[in-house]
Amino acid sequence: MIHFVLLISRQGKVRLTKWYSPYSQKERSKVIRELSGVILHRGPKLCNFVEWRGFKVVYKRYASLYFCMCVDQDDNELEVLEIIHYYVEILDRYFGSVCELDLIFNFHKAYYILDEILIAGELQESSKRTVGRLIAAQDSLVEIAKEQANSLSNIIAQASK
Repeated sequence: MIHFVLLISRQGKVRLTKWYSPYSQKERSKVIRELSGVILHRGPKLCNFVEWRGFKVVYKRYASLYFCMCVDQDDNELEVLEIIHYYVEILDRYFGSVCELDLIFNFHKAYYILDEILIAGELQESSKRTVGRLIAAQDSLVEIAKEQANSLSNIIAQASK
C-alpha cells in the first residue's frame, strides 16, 4: 500500500502531496521536512530506495522534481518505480512535456490524474488510454460548466440593467 505521495522540487519546495494514511498536520510537516532533507542530499548514483521509520520511500527524479512514494516494507520497490513512471508519462501526455510550472499552475489537474491512477493507496487504473479518456471527459465537463456559468452571468447582467 502507498501511504503518501510527495512531489518535491530540487529546492525543497513541496509541489504536491497526497496522503492515504492518517497523519496529523504537525506530523505531515515533520515527514515532509525529514524526507526532503534525506532525499535531496542523496547522491545521484545511489539507489532510489530509502528505508525510513519502518517503511520504504521510493523516489525518482524527473527534471527538477522528485516524485516520492512511501510504501510498506514488504512492497516491491520496482513496482512502485513503475507507478511513478506511469504517472509521469500520463502527466507528459496531458501537459506535453510536463514541467514544474505545469504542476504549480494546474495542480488540480495533477491531483485529478493521480486520483484516476491511485485509489486509497492502491493502483486503480493501469491503462493510459482509459486514464486519457477520463481526463478528456473531465475537461469537457469543466468547459461545459464554464460556458453555463458565463451564460448565466450574462443573463443576470442583462436582467440587472
